[in-house]
Amino acid sequence: MAAEHQTLRHHGLNVDRNPLAEDATTGGPPEQSQDWPGSDQAMQPQADHGEHTYRGGGKLEGLSALVTGGDSGIGRAVAIAFAREGADVAIAYYDEHDDARETVRWIEDAGRRALALDGDLRDPQHCRQVVERTVRELGGLNILVNNASVHFEVEGFDEITPEQLDQTFRTNIYAYFYLAQAALPHLKAGEGSVVAMMGHPSLPDYAATKAAIHNFTRSLAFSLTDRGIRVNCVAPGPVWTPLIPATRSPEQVAKHGASALWKRPAQPAEMAPSYVFLASTDSRYYTGEVLAPTGMQMTSR
Repeated sequence: MAAEHQTLRHHGLNVDRNPLAEDATTGGPPEQSQDWPGSDQAMQPQADHGEHTYRGGGKLEGLSALVTGGDSGIGRAVAIAFAREGADVAIAYYDEHDDARETVRWIEDAGRRALALDGDLRDPQHCRQVVERTVRELGGLNILVNNASVHFEVEGFDEITPEQLDQTFRTNIYAYFYLAQAALPHLKAGEGSVVAMMGHPSLPDYAATKAAIHNFTRSLAFSLTDRGIRVNCVAPGPVWTPLIPATRSPEQVAKHGASALWKRPAQPAEMAPSYVFLASTDSRYYTGEVLAPTGMQMTSR
């Protein structure tokens, strides 16, 4: 691990304890737009994935993880944190090769093996191949993080086209089924899955998939208890990721996270500790649970 990481004060996220501390996105990020699916390198300001703020403590030493959507945003933050906790990490991503290479660089900087797998997770065969390559090249699979998702903001419910609805559900819920099915033969007692969900009033199709993920988590957790496999969920609030400028108007981007209690969107690094907790033995008694780091007035259940 690079020397700069060794100077961090304590295990976990090393940032100001006050969530209202000044942040480059306080009040909302600057107006901007990108072509879908969006690139982290083009974001202004760039997001904090924990590159210089997360210090590991060996919680995942010797394990192998697969993180979908791992090229940027929450996925990159989780991949970096997992690597610094001792895990080898495979990331699945779509098209953004430069972002994926940057994530791989940080995983390897932590002294762990990295694997980047490009392709469309709406394809069940690709999902199987992603899991098979992870197992073959990393020597197994202990943790699956279903994080990849899409959304397209609309002004009204009647603007959602059949094509948009199909793409959203195939990416945000079908792929989660495909990947979990492919991973299950490789998971052993004490290992498991973490998924992500979030609702939004102007994203009804997206919100519907996240509700489906919520129930998918609970149902799968119940069905796998006899095998000692845990399934839990993280439900983030507004987070500063490339998906925001790639799917919203510049005016909407400038308001992103401004209505949260902390007057800003979360940085991806602020989400990563929840995933580390659920992937580690710290959460051994947890299954079917939903952690909700939303910055909003809501509960986790």
